[in-house]
Amino acid sequence: MRRVLSLGLLGCWLCLPVQAAPYEVEPEAVGELDLLTLAEEGAISGETLAALLALRRAGVDPRLATRATLYGLPGLTYAEVDALLRARMLRAGAPRQPVSGDGSREVSTGGLTEEEERRLASFLVRREPGHLVGDARLLMAFATSDSLPPPAALQVRAGGLAGLRAGVLLSLARRRLGTLRRDEGRRALIVEAPGAAVLLPKLYAQWTGERASVLAGTYRLGFGQRLTLDTTSLPSPEGFLPDDGVRPPGALERECLVGGTGCEPEERLSDVTPDFAWDEGFRGLAGTVRGPVGTGAELALTGFGSYQLRSLQRSAVLDRSVCVDPRSTCRAPDVLVPLSGSHVEKLTARTLPGVFHEWAGGGNVTLSLSPRAHVGVTGWAARPVWSLEGGRLDFQPGARYPAGGGFGAVGLDAAWGRGAVDLFFEGARSFDAAPEGGGGFAALQRTVLSSARRELEVALRYYGRDFANPYSGAPSGPDSLEGLRVRNEVGARMRYLQREEGAWRVRGQVDAWTLPADGATPGTAGTMHLRASARADWLAWSRFQPSLQGELRDSEMGACSGDSGTDSEQDGAGSCSRGRYGVTARVRSELAEGVTVAVQYGHARVEEPEAGGPRYDGQAVLDVRLAPSESLKLGGRVVWKDEDLSERSRLRQELRAAVDASWVAFSAVTARARYAWVLDLKDASVARVPPDQPRHLFHLELETRF
Repeated sequence: MRRVLSLGLLGCWLCLPVQAAPYEVEPEAVGELDLLTLAEEGAISGETLAALLALRRAGVDPRLATRATLYGLPGLTYAEVDALLRARMLRAGAPRQPVSGDGSREVSTGGLTEEEERRLASFLVRREPGHLVGDARLLMAFATSDSLPPPAALQVRAGGLAGLRAGVLLSLARRRLGTLRRDEGRRALIVEAPGAAVLLPKLYAQWTGERASVLAGTYRLGFGQRLTLDTTSLPSPEGFLPDDGVRPPGALERECLVGGTGCEPEERLSDVTPDFAWDEGFRGLAGTVRGPVGTGAELALTGFGSYQLRSLQRSAVLDRSVCVDPRSTCRAPDVLVPLSGSHVEKLTARTLPGVFHEWAGGGNVTLSLSPRAHVGVTGWAARPVWSLEGGRLDFQPGARYPAGGGFGAVGLDAAWGRGAVDLFFEGARSFDAAPEGGGGFAALQRTVLSSARRELEVALRYYGRDFANPYSGAPSGPDSLEGLRVRNEVGARMRYLQREEGAWRVRGQVDAWTLPADGATPGTAGTMHLRASARADWLAWSRFQPSLQGELRDSEMGACSGDSGTDSEQDGAGSCSRGRYGVTARVRSELAEGVTVAVQYGHARVEEPEAGGPRYDGQAVLDVRLAPSESLKLGGRVVWKDEDLSERSRLRQELRAAVDASWVAFSAVTARARYAWVLDLKDASVARVPPDQPRHLFHLELETRF
C-alpha cells in the first residue's frame, strides 16, 4: 500500500500540467514602479507585490540568509535552497555533505549561478561588518492637472557599524485630515479640514549581534505558516523586519474631499495626485535571543510590544452613543468638516487617520532541531483605545477588527523535512470580545515535494466561522466575512513548477474552497469555488521566447440560488458570483544586446448574471526595453485595455502609454523618471459617466548610496 501511494504521488508530481515561493510570475523587471505596473494589470496579486517590495527593501545576503528567507526569493525551489546551504557549509569548512539527488546544481562555485544572480540582483545585498553603508531616496509624483504642490517622500537608511542599522521615512502630505472629535450639539463626528503636513510615519533603529537582535521603532513580523501572526507577506516569515516602506500614488482622485458647497466648482471637477501611502504595521520594541540547546538544536525566543495609531475607513466606524443595541445594524456616523464660520459639510474621503490607538504584544518560542525541522508556539493580544473624547466608538461588523474590546490569537506550528519531502503544519485559536464571537479555530497544512527542476506544493486549510484574526496572513480565497478573508473557509491549493534551464518553464496552480457556514449572504454555505491558472514559457532561443497562460476563476461550482433576490458583483460574496475564463499569449525577443521587445494579448470571457449574459474583455501590451550603456536604461510600454468589447459606455476602457528612464551618474547617484499618458476610450455620447480627460502622470526618484 505504501509503495502504491508513493508511486501515485510521484506520478502526480511528474505529470501535472499546473511553483517555488507562491508568486504568480518571475518578474523580468523588479523595480518598484515595474512591480506596481504588474499589480495594476493583474499579473501579480497585492500579496505578491507586498512580499517582493519587502524583500527589495530589506535585502537578502545569500551568505547569511536562512532557508526560509532564501525560499522567499522568486524562482528558487526548496531543493535549490538546500544546495545553497550545503555549499555555504562547505565554504565554512564544515564536514562535506552529499549534493542533491540529481546533482544538477554546481555547488563548487559556492552560491547562486550567474543567471540567478542576474535575475535576483535587485533583492541581493552584501553586508560587510565594520563598513558604513546606506542609501537615501527622494520620491515625487504629480500630474498636469494638479493645482497643489506635488507629494514627496524621503527614505534614508544606514548601517554596518557595530551591528547597528537605522532608517526613517518622511512624507509631505498636502491633504492630511486633522484630529477627529465629537460634536455633542450635532451628535456627529468632526474632523479638521485637510491641509499640508510633514509626517514621520516610520522610524527604526536595530542592533544585531551573534545571538540576539533588538529593534526599536516600526517593524513587521510573522512566524510559521502565517496563520497565527504575519504582517510581512513573505512566504515563510521568521520574526521581525524593519519597516520603512512607502507606496507611490496610484490613480488620481478628486481634489475636493467634502460635499455640498465646501469646494469651489473647479475643485469638485478636477483631479489631483494622491499623497504617498504606507502600511500601518507595528511600532514599538521587538527582540530575539537564540542559543544552542543540546546537540545540534537551537532555541529562539522572540518578544514584541507595539503602540500604534491606526487609521480606519469611515464605513468601519460604529458610534455606540447613537447605536445602543450591539446586535442591531447601524450605519456609519456622518463625519463633518467645519469650514468658514459655523458652516459644515460632510466628508467624502473614505479613510480617517488616527482613529484609535492599538496596544499589542506577544511573542514566539521556536525549537529548531535542524534547518528543516522545528516546533514553535506563537501568541499575541491587542486592545484598541479610541482617541475620540466624549464618544463611544467601536468597529462595525464589516471592519477587519473584532468589536467589543481586546482580541488576539495563539498557535502551534511545526515543520519536518527529509529528502525531497517537506511537511508544514500550523493550528491556531483566536479570541475576541465580540458580542456574538469569542474566537474560533483554524488549521493549515502544507506538503512540498521538491527537486532542482520541479516542485509541487499541496496545501490544505480550515478556517472556522468565528476565527476573527486581523493579523493572519494565511492564503485564502477572495471572499470575506466581516472584513476578514482568512475566515469561514475549507479549501485545498496545489502549485506546480517545472523547468529546464535555458529551455522551457511550466508553472500553475489550482485552488478550490467552500464555505462551511453561511456568511453575510444567506444560502452561501456549501458553495464550491475554484480558481486555476497555468503558464508555459519556451526559453530556448533568446530571439523568440513565446509564453501561453490560461486562467479560470469560476467561483460558482454548484447550483445558483436565486432566493436572495440579489447577486453580488464581488467574487465569492454571493451565491451566484460571476466567473472569468481567459487566455494570454506573449512573445518576448532579445533583438540585440540591450534591446528587448515583448508583445502580449489577453482575451477573457466574464460571466455577469446581473447583466443577463457574458461579456468579453481584451488587453494588449507592447513593452520595449533599451540599455544603451551600463549607466543608462530606457523603457516604453503601451497598454490597451477594454473591459467590454461590445460597447463603450460603462466599464474601464483606456489606452495607457508610459516612458521611463534610469541613469546612474557618478556611480553613486541614480535618477529615475517615468511619464505616463492615459486616455479614456469610453464614448462620451453614450457613457453613463463622462469619460475622463487625458491624464499626464509623472514619477521622479533620486537615489544616492554611500
